[in-house]
Amino acid sequence: MESVLKYARRWGAPVVAVMFFSLWCWAEAGRMGPNGGYGISNTGLDSWTGTWPLVLMALAIATATWHPVTSLALTAALLAGQLTHSIPAMYPNYWAIYLGSFIALAFIMWTAPARMRYVAAGANVIAAAIMAFLMLSWRYGAGVGWFGPLYGGDRGILRTHGWQLFALLLLIAGACAAAGLLLALYQERGNLFRSRELAQSSLQETEIDLVVEQERTRIARDLHDVLAHSLAVIAAQADGTRYLSKDQPKAVLNALDTIARSARTALVDAQRVIEGVHDDGMVTPQPQLGDIEPLIEGMQRGNLTIQSSESGRPVGLSAGQEVAIFRIVQECLTNALKHGGRGTDVRLHFDWAGPGLTLHVASAISAAEQGRVIDPASPPLGRGLPGMRERAHLAGGWLTAGPDGEHFRVTVFIPYGNREAGSGIDAQHTAGTASVTDVSGAEPKPVLAGTGLARQIAAEPQGADRG
Repeated sequence: MESVLKYARRWGAPVVAVMFFSLWCWAEAGRMGPNGGYGISNTGLDSWTGTWPLVLMALAIATATWHPVTSLALTAALLAGQLTHSIPAMYPNYWAIYLGSFIALAFIMWTAPARMRYVAAGANVIAAAIMAFLMLSWRYGAGVGWFGPLYGGDRGILRTHGWQLFALLLLIAGACAAAGLLLALYQERGNLFRSRELAQSSLQETEIDLVVEQERTRIARDLHDVLAHSLAVIAAQADGTRYLSKDQPKAVLNALDTIARSARTALVDAQRVIEGVHDDGMVTPQPQLGDIEPLIEGMQRGNLTIQSSESGRPVGLSAGQEVAIFRIVQECLTNALKHGGRGTDVRLHFDWAGPGLTLHVASAISAAEQGRVIDPASPPLGRGLPGMRERAHLAGGWLTAGPDGEHFRVTVFIPYGNREAGSGIDAQHTAGTASVTDVSGAEPKPVLAGTGLARQIAAEPQGADRG
């Protein structure tokens, strides 16, 4: 049924126009011969007085779907021609050719936009009134055979029968228009049902994907927590044993150092792999330090004013540490654009002179941000700064952030050399491993560094979190 209606919506009007023309030619064949009217010859359509009305109405039907304005114009041309006597008025045997205008109205109501439907309805009301006048007036149709000619004037017959004929024509036009509207509503209803079914199907698929993604995220987080705890404990125990056993052979100390370094590297790489795995199981390419410059250029096109500088000699970092630096810079620039707006001044400085890379990021604070009062009891929630702190912590370093006068400053330290590839030790893990290093009072440097980092992160105020 839907395919039939789709075909009829496009080609129905021309087919009905051909049928309309052919049936009238067949019905009036006897009047198209000799003495059938005026013309160049006494045979065929050229001798029949209803030829032009039939041709114009057939064309009005044929163009109703593709060019509604042209269809209405053809009906208007017929009526104007008859009013000016350019086209013969309707005779009793073919006055019903006027019904072609109402058939065209049905197709317009079916296929045209809402505004054109109103125009077509109004035009056909006017056309019905003119048709009634042409059919009853003694100057034109003279009652089309129903009444005798009233040469004294039209007032009497129009007053007596004009409203009756006008109402009849409106009834026919209304029936045709209702048929067109019903077809339009039926197709729209079918389209709405199909759209609803498609939306429900898409919603179900989305819900399934969401459940799968949530479960995958939960598994990845659980896996990360297990690995972070285990590898952090291994690294801490190895460091503690190495510093407590300085009298051991050098080979043993080197083995302990290798164990600690490998555990830290494995922790960072596991974090990188967990974050980069997609639905298809492929690991996406991770950003590097070389990608920071294109990132800055892209943010400058977003109307940020960025000044980047560098001091010292760059030192090679692990893949996980490069990812952490890139993501931290990306988050800082995003927060500057988000909270400061376009035109915000941002300064980046990479300092390679110390025992690790120190990154300084300063962005101007807008007047609205400066005037905002932050309630310490209910600090604003955000994931930006906590996420950056976690990345810096997993890379073996630390991060501080907060307002400083008219600027919001972020300072990041990522160690390299003997301290590369982050410890991944949170406060709970450090508390659990501190007992190992406190046995003999030996120098517990790595453990104390981790403890200080955890305390520093826990003690940082959260009210300045712009993430």
